[in-house]
Amino acid sequence: MSEETRNKTTNSVLLQGSILAGASLLVRIIGLVYRIPLTRIIGDDAMGYYSTAFEFYNLALLLSSYSLPLAVSKLVSARQIQERYKDARRVFIVALTFGFVVGSIASLLVYFGADLYGQFNHTPLVAIPLRVLAPTIFVFSVMGVVRGYFQGYNNMLPTALSQVVEQIVNAVVSVGAAIWMMNKYAGTPEQSAYGAAGGTLGTFLGACAAAVTLFILLLFRKKHPVEGAKETASENYRYILWMLIITVIPVVISQTVYQLSGTIDVTIFHRTLDAKHIAEETRNTWWGIYSAKYKLLTNVPVAIASAMGTAIVPSLVAERVRGHADRINQKVASAIKFNMIIAFPCAFGLIALGGPILQMLYGDTRALGAKMMAVGGIAVVFFALSTVTNGVLQGINHMFVPVWHSLLALVIHCVALFMLLRNTDIGAIGLVVCNVLFALVVCILNGLSIRRYLHYRQEWKTVFVIPFIASALMGAVAYGGYRVLYKLLAGLIPGHVTLTNLVACVSMIGLSVIVYFVLLIAMKGVSQAEIREMPKGRVLLRFLIKLHLMKAE
Repeated sequence: MSEETRNKTTNSVLLQGSILAGASLLVRIIGLVYRIPLTRIIGDDAMGYYSTAFEFYNLALLLSSYSLPLAVSKLVSARQIQERYKDARRVFIVALTFGFVVGSIASLLVYFGADLYGQFNHTPLVAIPLRVLAPTIFVFSVMGVVRGYFQGYNNMLPTALSQVVEQIVNAVVSVGAAIWMMNKYAGTPEQSAYGAAGGTLGTFLGACAAAVTLFILLLFRKKHPVEGAKETASENYRYILWMLIITVIPVVISQTVYQLSGTIDVTIFHRTLDAKHIAEETRNTWWGIYSAKYKLLTNVPVAIASAMGTAIVPSLVAERVRGHADRINQKVASAIKFNMIIAFPCAFGLIALGGPILQMLYGDTRALGAKMMAVGGIAVVFFALSTVTNGVLQGINHMFVPVWHSLLALVIHCVALFMLLRNTDIGAIGLVVCNVLFALVVCILNGLSIRRYLHYRQEWKTVFVIPFIASALMGAVAYGGYRVLYKLLAGLIPGHVTLTNLVACVSMIGLSVIVYFVLLIAMKGVSQAEIREMPKGRVLLRFLIKLHLMKAE
């Protein structure tokens, strides 16, 4: 394969992945921003109900429809690369029908099973926000099929656009409805649960807005010239349904295991600490800090890995159909390196500045949140790597491999969590430790499998070692610099703690970004050829040469 062809195929993955990653990152940022007023409005107790409701909702969503975009994109990609456009269209019709049926069933089960779930977790009021969430599953089932259809044609823009629309509507409605609910039910025992329900209403209406956006884009989609030609379908609907089911099942199980870790965490956490006579309000507050602050912040950079994992699947399917093994390894290497270059500094940034960031965003100065970030920030690296390697294994048609890895990791995770909560006073920090452990086990097992199936040899120095060292040095600068700057500002503007923290925190985040990328380039962690392969890479390279960070070749 020529260097020009290699660069072109790699750039295609990075471009589509970057489009989706950019949108996913924006969505996470919007989610982070609106959660700030939402948390302040309804409080940590209500956020505990909110998060607990989402654990069960997410499990139902995974079982019914979360896997549809990936499954549809795989099936459509394999057919469109062979110009079997009518078969690809039949995949869409079958999947849309499938999504309609399973989405309806799942929504009804969640709605009528909300009380049972609340009783099981010793949090009966969680049924209120959970019922509001229930119809969202149906909307996501249908919407996921449309997203997968576009992704199968290697077009991530509709998914990206619909995600942004969804989150904007979600943010506006969630905050507004939460205020209305908290006022309406003020002074009642159910106030916190109804406040959480206001937040979940935004999720439903946001999904509706995204679905409308996708169907409009589908209506005006520009067809490939060959699609208009007369073509005879080679696959009947029954065969396509069977292919969809056998593609969906391993993805469902794999994703369900991931979600089960959160759902089981809720149960183990509440039931074990309840047996130790820790009050429900205290447990809800701890769980709210963990799920609505720690997990939310650590999941923001993981969005990039999720997007790259989604983008690489149809691309790997296409290369498998063409029989280009060398291109598969090249794309895998590029995707992993791209993710690690982003994940390491995010992890060390959260470790160094987790406490100040929580204070800046939520006004939370409690030691628990800061300790969670310091202990669990490294989870960003492991979840980013496990997510993208899951996508690789699914793309090369080893669909059940990530399932077994996740199941083994889940068993280890659950045993460790139960033992920590039962036999120590570590409390909510046990959740963080086991969250890191789960992702680490999946990373190791996925890496071994990719090496086995692709004969892939991971390059360690520029993918892991240099980003780690550069990030660790950056973290040290951020940690020390924040404390020095905070003391200086506190002397200049005494009594303004919030403003002092805001200025010191934002300044150090900005400086940390500069320090990391200067160190990464100085240590030769990224080459000029790799920069050129990135979206707008040539523009970035010219900028770096002007700054004398790189020499013109």
